[in-house]
Amino acid sequence: MTGSLTTNDDIWVFGYGSIMWRPGFPYVEAAAALLHGYHRAFCIYSVHHRGSRERPGLILGLDRGGSCRGRAFRVAAAEAAATIAYLDERELVTHVYKRRNIPVVINGQRIPTVCYVADPGHEQYAGTLPVAEAAQVIRNGVGVSGNNPDYLRSTVEHLDELGIADGPIHRLLAEVDGADPS
Repeated sequence: MTGSLTTNDDIWVFGYGSIMWRPGFPYVEAAAALLHGYHRAFCIYSVHHRGSRERPGLILGLDRGGSCRGRAFRVAAAEAAATIAYLDERELVTHVYKRRNIPVVINGQRIPTVCYVADPGHEQYAGTLPVAEAAQVIRNGVGVSGNNPDYLRSTVEHLDELGIADGPIHRLLAEVDGADPS
């Protein structure tokens, strides 16, 4: 089904962070996508991958409001259940995200997708921190997957490679690196 955006059995998965450049599951098709009602933000305290309980880091989440450019991946029906199981294991380590079915715009069409959004009621939800405070948390975060500044740098590099401009994320990196963001 080349080029088809709608199928009866296949599923679509929306990526806004590492899923965009490291999905980790087989897919039939990838496309640029726009999600309305949520934006990409460093709004989750990381106590595992990029921080610890004693010194949390900050990681990406989809937070309410605005919009988010990302990538959607069409997964064949035969791989759908395994893909959801893999993503649940990857994204729901501490259940700070909730799996949702939310439509995104792909090539002008609204397509339902599986995506993982931040849970504002969870203890790891940081919300919108002032840039200087978020930068300080990131500078100090180290977890089982590495240090938090490297995660932020990798995010910006990959967004740039994909041609996705995200001013707040770039400003945060400038603050972490001590550069003038203007």
